[in-house]
Amino acid sequence: MRTHQVIIVHTTITVPLASALAFAQEPENFSQWAAGLARSLRRTERGWIADTPAGEAVVRFSAPNEHGVLDHWVRVAGRPEIYVPLRMIANGDGTEVELILYRQPEMSDADFEHDAELVRRDLATLKQVLEGRQ
Repeated sequence: MRTHQVIIVHTTITVPLASALAFAQEPENFSQWAAGLARSLRRTERGWIADTPAGEAVVRFSAPNEHGVLDHWVRVAGRPEIYVPLRMIANGDGTEVELILYRQPEMSDADFEHDAELVRRDLATLKQVLEGRQ
């Protein structure tokens, strides 16, 4: 059995889960916080498309739900699809946000840590955006 090395990136947001989830599960809002994925995210006839350093990527999102599941899948042509588990979990009057970053087979240690840092920045931005909306 093969497993991937992971880094779990986490933040606590002082916004109720329902509010945080309503904002974060809309792909149109990703450009406000997910710079690592969505500075160029746009809806097309082929689905959601993002421009990445590796080329154009097709992005699929889990269906909107009340359970805090915000998973998404990213596919760049010629490469395996990447699964990105993302969860929002109620914590009292606030929300815990956790993203599991899987190390991809071709990633160096430096590349893996760089991706983790980009996710940390994205979650910090999400926190800032959501808390600023209160």
